[in-house]
Amino acid sequence: MSNKSKGSNAERELFKKFIEAGWRAVRVAGSGVMENAECDLIAGKAGGRKYAIEVKSSKKPVKYISKQQIEQFMIFCEIFGLHPVIALRFNREGWLFLHPKKLRDVGNNWAVSLEEAKKKGERFSQFFSY
Repeated sequence: MSNKSKGSNAERELFKKFIEAGWRAVRVAGSGVMENAECDLIAGKAGGRKYAIEVKSSKKPVKYISKQQIEQFMIFCEIFGLHPVIALRFNREGWLFLHPKKLRDVGNNWAVSLEEAKKKGERFSQFFSY
């Protein structure tokens, strides 16, 4: 399975999780391949916060994200008034959610290890409860 299809599968899995939890969500067409598609999902609930979600999955213990991608993601969130979220799924660990500010600076990239994600991140029901 290609990395693109693995990423698409992760996006669909998370989309389904939002719908099953009573949220409204949309997958952003062209995310990851088209210019100006700066997030993977947008989700919200009536009367609650609205989120732009960048979905990342990894079989390795550290996930790297380019600074350019995060910068464009944050600008997108600001323009639309959305709260930015990084959704991480490490193999056999389930989903963890964190704000991009919690990523670690490693030069040209931001990074987060599984260990850091477990300490700094939250599970779906924790992060999206209000």
